[in-house]
Amino acid sequence: MRFLIRVVVNAFALWVVSLISVLQITITPFEPGETLQLVLTLLAVGAIFALVNTIIGTVVKIVAFPLYILTFGLIGFVINGFLLWLTAWITSGFGWGLTVGHFWWGVLAALIISVINGIFGFILRPQKKKRS
Repeated sequence: MRFLIRVVVNAFALWVVSLISVLQITITPFEPGETLQLVLTLLAVGAIFALVNTIIGTVVKIVAFPLYILTFGLIGFVINGFLLWLTAWITSGFGWGLTVGHFWWGVLAALIISVINGIFGFILRPQKKKRS
């Protein structure tokens, strides 16, 4: 259930980022390109992004741990941009999906996606019950 929520939040965040034209992030929907196909494409790209972030992102973050210390965590922005770019590269082979115009715009888009994920993570996290 947690993975499905993560996919939906990622899809929403990717949609928001694609609305900001300066970032050069576009979503190419399934054919014929109607609203339903766009939503399904966003969900598919959100799932791929969640998998890339979970599997590859964890390995990269462990390997780059010394760089996190040296840069006070700022390398995390570049790593998240790389993971977004990697998602775009994976989906480009299908003829639909995510397109990142420039790597550094992808880094900024990944920052916005992280903020949106953080906000929804705060809102949707399980609440602890208070004892009376």
